[in-house]
Amino acid sequence: MSVSRWLSLESWKRWLWSFIRLTLIAGLSFVILYPILQKISTAIKDKADLYSPVVVWIPENFTMSNFLDAIRIMDYWETLFNTFALSATTTVLTAASCALAGYGFARLKFKGSQLLFACVVLTILVPPTTILIPIYLNLKDFTLMGLIPLLTGKSVNLLNSYWPFILTSLTANSLKAGLYIFIFRQFFRGIPKEVEEAAYIDGAGVGTTFTRIMMPNAIPAVITTTLFSFVWQWNDSFYTTTYLTSSKVMSTQLSSLPYNLSIMLGGDPSKADPFYLSMVQDTGILLAILPLIVIYLFVQRYFVESIERTGIVG
Repeated sequence: MSVSRWLSLESWKRWLWSFIRLTLIAGLSFVILYPILQKISTAIKDKADLYSPVVVWIPENFTMSNFLDAIRIMDYWETLFNTFALSATTTVLTAASCALAGYGFARLKFKGSQLLFACVVLTILVPPTTILIPIYLNLKDFTLMGLIPLLTGKSVNLLNSYWPFILTSLTANSLKAGLYIFIFRQFFRGIPKEVEEAAYIDGAGVGTTFTRIMMPNAIPAVITTTLFSFVWQWNDSFYTTTYLTSSKVMSTQLSSLPYNLSIMLGGDPSKADPFYLSMVQDTGILLAILPLIVIYLFVQRYFVESIERTGIVG
């Protein structure tokens, strides 16, 4: 094979590979961006544009009334504060407890550690609905291993409060906690043991080594888990609607938005215009994800770097 023909073949392969990558990126971008662009287009339309056959993407009557209605019905600013407080609290507690558990599985070898870690991996695979009922019953009649009834004479109902989220986060049993423990374990295993041995020689104990040596080196894993935890808690509608029924958070407000809108309009919910209800609900979804988009714009560079160092990809 001549040199020119070989170069031509290599150039054709590079062009083909670039075309495949461009096609995949364009397809993924379409799948991700199309629903968002559609909701943006719907949110700025007037009600009359819904029934106009000539209006598809660009509205004839631009309006912001849908945003005002969604903000008022969702009690948006109070809901935003409550959701941020809940997500931030659970994120901090989850990151701390999962980091401690991951370090224990990575460095502290004890009898049954492999079995316990297998149980952690199992929590990633088991659907949350399979364990929801026992968790719900335990939180409804919380006894703290029988100590609370011993002192007060009755159990405590923790539902409709933030305590279920705080307790599950403190015990590394929160939403997706098994994945976070796995991430921390894999990251700590990648840190040379000589770093810890040098700390032990200097007189540091296990706790000091963990807090002052290992955790500062685990910043990429911390960024990854905190961002995952914050976003998943923010968008969670399964546990949040189960544990909280009266508190104003994004998931509960979004689920009740069509009903509340129909009540505000003064009509029977079953007779309300479904297209208009869908329009306002799409607007509410945009308002719910807007803070997440803003946060991601600020942390995307650190998040990409942390993904590479924690080894999630591949």
